[in-house]
Amino acid sequence: MDRPPPGERPKKKSGRRQAEPDLFEAVVPAANSTTAVRFAGTDNPRYLRALHALLLRPVPREHLDRAAGCSNGPDLVSNLRDLGLGPTGLPCTFIPDRDQDGKKIRRGVYHLTEAGRRAVNAWLRLRDRKAGE
Repeated sequence: MDRPPPGERPKKKSGRRQAEPDLFEAVVPAANSTTAVRFAGTDNPRYLRALHALLLRPVPREHLDRAAGCSNGPDLVSNLRDLGLGPTGLPCTFIPDRDQDGKKIRRGVYHLTEAGRRAVNAWLRLRDRKAGE
């Protein structure tokens, strides 16, 4: 117990109980934490094929077109982002590459982030649970 310095009176305790500080008063996310992503889900077979390809590995736009069966992958990705994945859950990374003529290009590669992958998997589990009822 701490004693007051000599010559000072000890502080009296009031009869009131002091409010304890809240442990979670000012929650600040860690610098390396991920942003929460909530995927609303879809019944569109084209979107489901695209999600399946994205769950397997990062895919360039051309591969996404073939896997989903469409000719406008960026629009498909935009629609998936509108369903809740957003650019946080489904970003496009530009990779330096060369085209068939040898010119330098930046190839767009779509991939699910960890937050996007968790959101899609959570939606799939929920969908499977509802289908089993």
